[in-house]
Amino acid sequence: MNPIDNRQSAIGNGLRVVDLRKAFLSPAGQRIEVLRGLSLSVGPGESVAIMGASGSGKSTLLHLLGGLDEADHGSITLGGREILALKPTAAARLRQSQISFVFQFHYLLTDLTAAENVAMPLLIQRVRRGEALGRAQTLLRDVGLSDRAEHPVTHLSGGEQQRVAVARALVTTPQLILADEPTGNLDASISDEIARTLTNYTATHSHMAVIATHNPDLACRCDRVLNLVDGRLHESIERFAQRSPSSLHLGK
Repeated sequence: MNPIDNRQSAIGNGLRVVDLRKAFLSPAGQRIEVLRGLSLSVGPGESVAIMGASGSGKSTLLHLLGGLDEADHGSITLGGREILALKPTAAARLRQSQISFVFQFHYLLTDLTAAENVAMPLLIQRVRRGEALGRAQTLLRDVGLSDRAEHPVTHLSGGEQQRVAVARALVTTPQLILADEPTGNLDASISDEIARTLTNYTATHSHMAVIATHNPDLACRCDRVLNLVDGRLHESIERFAQRSPSSLHLGK
């Protein structure tokens, strides 16, 4: 089944990827084709898990979706805007306002508190410090870290640090979340909490998430599961749409 469908919402307000191709040169000068005509659509309110073997191109796909890398061919449209056609400054503005990333390694600023780390994207957007920190406190409460807001992130456990990173990704209320192995190296309970937070965010805000993962439990929480094989996406035989929104409202 082709992951592109005919839903008007996915075309007009969602994410649409058509015939995306990307290759790299190996140290020996050999051309390695990673993405080979990949297509995808994600509609508002939808979370999509991307599964595949290590080296299959999951991270490459996320980097292209977020405008962090250039494709060799194809188009990526988010809310009607062609990402690959944006100049670097415009692409950076889009990432600041509409796209957020969650990585396996959280990349927190170690000399700041949890609240300051979460507030940083808002401060970069020149939101007033008090307002930014207030929003950060709300997100930290939603991920169960209200009592750790003023702690330096170096004093937090790995699971707590990743929850801070998730809160930071959500603080700007992004249209699209790109998560690359967000539950890697975490225990099952923390992984489930992070998965629930990300998927509930898309459901309650009618926004989107594309999550690259090896974790089948995380994939099961998403609305769709796609497998990246030989540079193309294939719909999983199993479909997962039985999650119910929790009491988390993420500041809404």
